[in-house]
Amino acid sequence: MPGEIITSKQNPLVKYLVKLSDRKVRDQEERFLVEGYREIQYALRGEVWIESLFYCPALFKGPDQQALVNDAIEHEVECVEFAPEAFRKISLREGPDGLMALAVKRLFLLEGASFPRDPMVLVVEGVEKPGNLGAICRSAEAAGVDALICSDPVTDIFNPHVIRNSQGLIFTLPVFVESSEKTIAFLKENGIHLFCTTPDATTPVWDADLSGPTALVMGSESKGLPETWLAAADERILIPMQGEADSLNVSVSAAICVFEAARQRR
Repeated sequence: MPGEIITSKQNPLVKYLVKLSDRKVRDQEERFLVEGYREIQYALRGEVWIESLFYCPALFKGPDQQALVNDAIEHEVECVEFAPEAFRKISLREGPDGLMALAVKRLFLLEGASFPRDPMVLVVEGVEKPGNLGAICRSAEAAGVDALICSDPVTDIFNPHVIRNSQGLIFTLPVFVESSEKTIAFLKENGIHLFCTTPDATTPVWDADLSGPTALVMGSESKGLPETWLAAADERILIPMQGEADSLNVSVSAAICVFEAARQRR
């Protein structure tokens, strides 16, 4: 039977969900929000534990949204209906589609992880902007990357903007969070060659042999890769640039590198 419809923006549940936009609260509660039909679908496909589903029929874009709610009810997921104004209060989007899920955080550590033969791994060190990390996830998933390692991340991988900019693909890609020291040790122990990007390199990315067990390592836009990574590199590579540009957005750089690796493996 349907329960009470949340109508007030001052409702305690509304206030709680709004607070989850704060990383500190997400860490304390070990919960995060997934907004949007597509993103929730990918979360379910990635076996994310959905604790509750919040929905607003007045904001649905089509029949798929109601079908997802019906399926959630059938599987005994708690479903709570919101009135439009209350839902817009918890939404971070200008045109919400009336679906949001409360999910349980789950982090994957490298210890005990196994990759396929000759894996293509993307490592992002200290990426600061959630939008960049989300875009990197999309490119990595599209290029067939076997794992994404967030080394000493500045931004939270459960940030709503990471999820939105990845279009939910962060849930379909093996994503690990680990320190740079443990990441380097793991990659070395497993015979995965480290290709570290730096403008000081002399080897263009397309001249490097990325067909074997490969880890492409990207640094933050503001600082690049720290010496710890550069010292551990098996090879230093760069993306040659013409014109006046002296740098690229880190998500663009990551896309170029992973698709070059994918090209070599075809």
